[in-house]
Amino acid sequence: MVTWGAMVPRCLKAAREFSGRVDLLDLRTIIPWDQQAILQSVQRTGKLLIVHEDTITAGFAGEIIATVSEQAFSDLDAPILRLAPPDVPIPYNLDLMATVLPGIQTIREKIAWLLAY
Repeated sequence: MVTWGAMVPRCLKAAREFSGRVDLLDLRTIIPWDQQAILQSVQRTGKLLIVHEDTITAGFAGEIIATVSEQAFSDLDAPILRLAPPDVPIPYNLDLMATVLPGIQTIREKIAWLLAY
C-alpha cells in the first residue's frame, strides 16, 4: 500500500488488522518519489493499493500506476487499486470532507480484497 500526507494515519490503522501481510510505504515527497521502494514492494507482493486524498482524475496515483505498469507489470498478480475521493471539489467543512475522503473501513476492505485475490 502506498500513501502520503493525511492518509498515512488512516492507512496505518486500516493495516493493523493485517499485521505482517501489508507493506505500507509513506511517500514523504512526491518530487522526487521513491520509485525503487514501490517497484521492490510490487515485485515482492504482486499487489499495489494506492490511497490518496486528491481526486481520482489527475491525482499522483496515476503516475505511480503508469510507472508500475511499465516496469513491473509482469510481477502483478492482481489489479492495481487506487482509492481516492471521487472527482468533486474537496470540501473545507470537516464533516463533509470526512464523507469524501477514503475512510479506515473502506481502506480495510480494499486491503482484504487484494489479499484474497
